[in-house]
Amino acid sequence: MVDFTKVRAIDIHTHAEEPCGCHADDGYDELQSTMAKYFGAPWSHPPTIAQTAAHYREQNIAAVIFPVDAERETGYRRYSNDEVLAEVARHDDVLIPFASIDPWKGKLAVREARRLIEEHGVRGFKFHPTMQGFYPNDRMAYPFYEVLAEHRCIGLFHTGQTGVGSGMRSGKGMRLKYSNPMHLDDVAVDFPDMSIIAAHPSFPWQEEALAVAQHKPNVYIDLSGWSPRYFPKILVQYANTMLRRKMLFGSDWPMISPEKWLDAFDKADFRDEVRPLILKENAMRLLGVTE
Repeated sequence: MVDFTKVRAIDIHTHAEEPCGCHADDGYDELQSTMAKYFGAPWSHPPTIAQTAAHYREQNIAAVIFPVDAERETGYRRYSNDEVLAEVARHDDVLIPFASIDPWKGKLAVREARRLIEEHGVRGFKFHPTMQGFYPNDRMAYPFYEVLAEHRCIGLFHTGQTGVGSGMRSGKGMRLKYSNPMHLDDVAVDFPDMSIIAAHPSFPWQEEALAVAQHKPNVYIDLSGWSPRYFPKILVQYANTMLRRKMLFGSDWPMISPEKWLDAFDKADFRDEVRPLILKENAMRLLGVTE
C-alpha cells in the first residue's frame, strides 16, 4: 500500500497503456505516436505499467492509473481492467488503481463496475466522452453512475481539448462537443454522493468548469494534460482562492512526465500555501485517506 506520509505528491491522472507490439495494430499505435509528437513525449513506445511504477517510485510520487475503454466508438481493443488491476497490484506501493468501462455497454458496464468495486476495491472510474462518444448527462449512463454513487466512488471525466486526435484526419473521428464540462453539472445534481473530477484545463470551456466546481460541492478539477506555464490566468486565480481545496495535481502520463509538470508548476503563480493542497492534500481527502 502507498505510504502517503512519505510520497511528495499524488498524481491523480496517469494512463495505463498496452505494451506496444503485444497486440495486432488496430490504429491505436498511430493515435499514440501522433499524440506523443504533439506533447513532445520522449518515448518511442508507451511505457508499461511496470515501467510507469518504476518511474514514479524514483520520483517519490504516488499515481492514480487507469486504462480507457473506448473500443465501441473507436475500434481500439480495450486494455482489460482485470489485466490492469493484476499488474498494478504488483506495484501497489506507488500505484492506485482506477478502472474504465464504456457506459454504452449498459447492463454489462453496471455488472462489471459493481464487481470491480466490491471484489477489487476500485475507488474510481475514468470516462472519456470524446473517445467514448457520449454526453456525460446522457441518461443511458445513469445506471452506471448509480453504482458509483452507492459506493461513494469517483468519476473522472475527460473535459476540453487536450490533443487527443489533434491534427489527424477528421480528428480521428472524435467530437469535442461531448467534453464540455457543463454537461457534468447535471451529473453533479443527480448524483451528489458521487465525487466528480473534471480532468484537464477545459479549453475552450475553462470558465464553465470553474463555475461547476465552485457551485457543486462534489466537483473537483485536475490540472493534467497541460503544462502549468500555459494555464489561463483565471484558472490560477481560482486555484489560489475559492477553489484551492478543489484543485488536483495530474500529469497525463505518459504524454507529460510528472517531473516536467512539477518543474513548470514551481515557476507558475500559485501561492505557497496552496501548493501542498494541489500536490497532495486535496487528493488525500478525495481518496478517503484523510478527512
